[in-house]
Parts: sequence; C-alpha cells; structure tokens
Amino acid sequence: MTYDSEAGLHLPAPDTELARREARLRELGLGDVPDAEFDAFATQLAQAAGAPYAMVNFITGHQFFAGLHTPSASPAGPSGPEASSAPEVSRIMSRDHGYCPDVLNRRKALVLPDVYAYPRFASNEVVDLIGIRTYAGAPLIDERTDTVLGTVCFVGTDPRGKETGRDTLQLIKESRDQLMNLIYRRTGGGPR
Repeated sequence: MTYDSEAGLHLPAPDTELARREARLRELGLGDVPDAEFDAFATQLAQAAGAPYAMVNFITGHQFFAGLHTPSASPAGPSGPEASSAPEVSRIMSRDHGYCPDVLNRRKALVLPDVYAYPRFASNEVVDLIGIRTYAGAPLIDERTDTVLGTVCFVGTDPRGKETGRDTLQLIKESRDQLMNLIYRRTGGGPR
C-alpha cells in the first residue's frame, strides 16, 4: 500500500494480476454473483471465529462478496440482538475499503487482533463505517495458475487479545484451504 498524504489514506498497490484474475474467475465460473454455497461457507466461518461478519471475496475492479455472512443473516434472524446495532454490509465494496486488497497484494494471510494497534490499518474507512476492530483474511491462490482469485476473511467489532493471533491464523488458513477445495470440486479447475 502507498500513502496519500493529501487524503491521509493508505492506498492499495497497483494490481498487476487483475487481467489474469478476471480471466481465471471467468474460466472457473466465479465472480459477481451471490452464491448460496459460499454464503453457507461464510456463515460456518463466522460461527467458528465467533465473528459477526465473514466473506468469500472475489476481487476485480471492486470487491465482490460472493459469500457473505452478516449479523442479519445470523440464526437469531434480522430482529435478533446481534443485528439490532450492526450496520448492513453490501456485497460490493470499493477496493479502497477494507483489508482484503492488502492480503491480495501480500499473497499471505493477515491477522489484526486490534486494528487500532496498527496505524497503517487503523485509518481504513471500514473502521468507521462498520466499526471493524479485528480482521483475519487469507488469499485464495489458484494453484494451477498461481493467481490470487480473492480472499476469505472474517471481521469483528471487538478487539481480540494478541494471544489469539496464532489460533486465528490457523483458522483462516484452514478456511482458505477448505474453500479452495470446494472451488476445485465445483469447477474441476484444481491443481495439476
């Protein structure tokens, strides 16, 4: 990420894989379409992480949450206590928002137990828009083409202790592996 001193924001680095990613997502039949199986995956991840939000995120010119779990989708239902104060999240988000574009560029998992502890990430607009305090995400790397398709992530509105970092990293990496296996099973586009 680079820093825009006039706007006071960290901006994502240029996406050198965008054309390759878009082509591979098309080949796999993935992209800007909500998917019930990915929604179910996001719900399982949110429950495992104890987080109100989880996403299966394919990133092109924007972020698209093909799988999305929000508090209003929780078992308590839209009128449950978790949903009453939680902001709704759209399936489309600008690449300037959130932490997934950074994971895309890093090609490595990222765990932020408390985003306020990381000045580089604390200024991100989702901190104020959604009240994000924790984030864990991992890149979805297609082994056949070595292309990052997007990310799988969860976010929370309460900080977590640093001691949870190792467990959170393991959970998000395992979730990434499970999701890639699901994608390969569905599309037949797995590793060689």
